[in-house]
Amino acid sequence: MSTQPVQRATAEYQIQLPVFEGPFDLLLHLIRENQVDIYDIPIAEITAQYLDYLHAMEEMDMEIASSFLVMAATLLAIKAKMLLPLPPMTEEEEVEDARSALVQDLLEYIRFKEAASAMHELQIEHSRRIARPNEQELYLNLFSAENPLIGKTLADLQNAFQQVLSKAAARGAVILSIEREQVTLRDKLDQLYQLIMQHPSGVAFSEAFSSSSSKMELVVSFLALLELVRQRVIHVSQGGVFSDIYLYPGDLSRYDRNAAF
Repeated sequence: MSTQPVQRATAEYQIQLPVFEGPFDLLLHLIRENQVDIYDIPIAEITAQYLDYLHAMEEMDMEIASSFLVMAATLLAIKAKMLLPLPPMTEEEEVEDARSALVQDLLEYIRFKEAASAMHELQIEHSRRIARPNEQELYLNLFSAENPLIGKTLADLQNAFQQVLSKAAARGAVILSIEREQVTLRDKLDQLYQLIMQHPSGVAFSEAFSSSSSKMELVVSFLALLELVRQRVIHVSQGGVFSDIYLYPGDLSRYDRNAAF
């Protein structure tokens, strides 16, 4: 296997090999690069490529840790064991794969790598957050030692509020009552029906809401318009994107002010 090129700078080498934290990283890189099944490692080929990487590191004056050399020795031992003839075995005995221990170590290493990666992602996510202290002791000084509402019921609060109203009436205070706005869907259906009858050539969409003076009336007017479109009493048309929307008479005979109820 050929290693990646090394460029010489003016005073030092620029290393372009992948960064491997340990021998298992290099071994996994070779397995994935060759697109082989981790349970069926071609030991001869992988061993040769692994040794090529170690030789390339030596030529670049890189310090090679003993763990890389131990892995190289392990691969060579497995390769040698697979080349040796097997001793005679009975039918009940199974041949042990010399690669099985290495495969188990690789699988365990992958699990630890994935767990470490997941924890690293959690650490990054946690570093983006700032926790706000929320201990009970931080708020105790804001309240008195005794709860002033202990023993009070809803009836007590009602009586207290009734006394407030009585005192206000005695002072001549004006108590206003706000009546709910009465806007009916039937009235809006009739208004839109009359509007479309008066404009057989069409009317602008905004004109259908020109008489509405409140949010409630606008909503009811829009519901009435949808109902008339559903009845096909009104047709809606738009000449182009972002252009004005117009309403045109449809089948006026289909109008039913009670259909929506």
